[in-house]
Amino acid sequence: MKNFIVRQIVSFAYLLEGSPRYQRVKRFFNDLLNNDDYPYKKYFDLFMIFVILSSVTILVIDVHEHVAYWLDFYDLYIVTSIFIIEYLLRMWVHSDIHKVIISNYEESEFFEKPFSLKKVFRQVMQEKWAYISSPAAIIDLIAILPSYREIRVLRVFVLFRAFKMLRYSRSLLQFFDILRSKKVELYTLLTLLSFFAMIASIMIYVFEGNKNAGISNLFDAVYWAVVTITTVGYGDITPVTTEGRAVAMLVILTGIGAISFLTSIIVSAFSEKLPEIKETRVMNQIAKRKDLNLICGYGKIGQLVARKLKENRRNFLVLESDPEKVQKAELDGCAVLMADATKSETLLKLKLGENVRSVICVTHDDIINVFITINARSLCDDVEIIARCSDSSVARKLRLAGANHIIMPEEIAGMLGSVYIGQPVAFEALQAIITQKRTARIDEVEIKLGSFLDGAKVGDFDFAANKLILLAVLKRFDSTDKKSHYVIFSPPDDTELKAGDILVIMGYSVSIADFKGRLEQSVRYKKQ
Repeated sequence: MKNFIVRQIVSFAYLLEGSPRYQRVKRFFNDLLNNDDYPYKKYFDLFMIFVILSSVTILVIDVHEHVAYWLDFYDLYIVTSIFIIEYLLRMWVHSDIHKVIISNYEESEFFEKPFSLKKVFRQVMQEKWAYISSPAAIIDLIAILPSYREIRVLRVFVLFRAFKMLRYSRSLLQFFDILRSKKVELYTLLTLLSFFAMIASIMIYVFEGNKNAGISNLFDAVYWAVVTITTVGYGDITPVTTEGRAVAMLVILTGIGAISFLTSIIVSAFSEKLPEIKETRVMNQIAKRKDLNLICGYGKIGQLVARKLKENRRNFLVLESDPEKVQKAELDGCAVLMADATKSETLLKLKLGENVRSVICVTHDDIINVFITINARSLCDDVEIIARCSDSSVARKLRLAGANHIIMPEEIAGMLGSVYIGQPVAFEALQAIITQKRTARIDEVEIKLGSFLDGAKVGDFDFAANKLILLAVLKRFDSTDKKSHYVIFSPPDDTELKAGDILVIMGYSVSIADFKGRLEQSVRYKKQ
């Protein structure tokens, strides 16, 4: 009989281990309860906050007034059931019982030892007890008790339902994490205050136990000492003897010092944790964005790139290790992370292969740009990398490292200077386009499937009549590869256009906007 039960238990454990549906369901609940990156967790947290607040409100109203039957039913059965289900789910996802069974069974088979259910039961209980005895689980368990309203003393546990909100508020969790980082200092201060309160209680009781009507027992003395040392001072108990007043003065001075010390501990803890809190918030915001552009370095070029991306409403994040430049980026309203882009951990944390579209290396140091390029390319083959350098020898290294595009500001400045000397009018035109003065600019437009240019020829559309100049057409080498193109400058009128081709056009902003709008409208019209 025992062997039959063991075989059934082991078979069931293997069944769970090999069941994709079971794994999927358990992973879903684990993400919903514990994974802050899971998109649906915030809705679950909001739902639980609503349940907790409604329950606390009902229980508080019930102290002096009789609540409606349906509210009583809601609190007694629905809320309590939700809390019980949540408690059991958290216990379930905390560990895998079937894995313990399989592990012990395979071990017994390997060493040819008898399979012990007692050992399995002990290990399972140890793992579950680790959850049951955790502070958060204790609060969850006690929060279920206020539903038994007939037992009046259990009403005090209503407070624990409010404590449950700690699970669902990141700000509160961060606050307690900050306090936890200073637990040694806080524990020392609490011990010191408890010692002084105890001494003060005994002294005031000895001096005024028989002379002061407000101090009739030791508890009154402890109450006076705690109220005084915390500088609250209700005034309901005051010393009446000279010795008692002397004790009061010492306690007050000690309390003021302790409060100052406590304030300095909390302020220093916040100062130390502030960068981490900022990083967490930025990471949470960035995790929701797709097609992110990383600007590595916030020097003059980085600032210019950030300003242009902001004007074009592109998602971007500035990575900078210099605190002054980080502050500058924050003042400019940029999403910024104080981190070293040459480290793989930084790019992995930003999910380079999933969320990042391009990496723009524009630090002032060519070597750092090379390191960032190598780092980014080693982690992701598809991400587009644009790198800045000053030296042509470094440009070759950047290409070997995997950069898709190289920017050499000094070389561009030299070319523009030569144009200005020989062709000042052309220089003015170029400068107007680059700086977008007079709203003239160069832009690229992709031909959408089904638009009026899909299948047309260049000569079919009169660019000049629409105040546009067609500079080039970029065509794909392969229809499935969106990144590889060849360029046809000044394309002839018989050049055939098709979906996926990119037109490089020059003109006023209003002309380009009108052209893009007509392309979009033609696609919608064709779909309808």
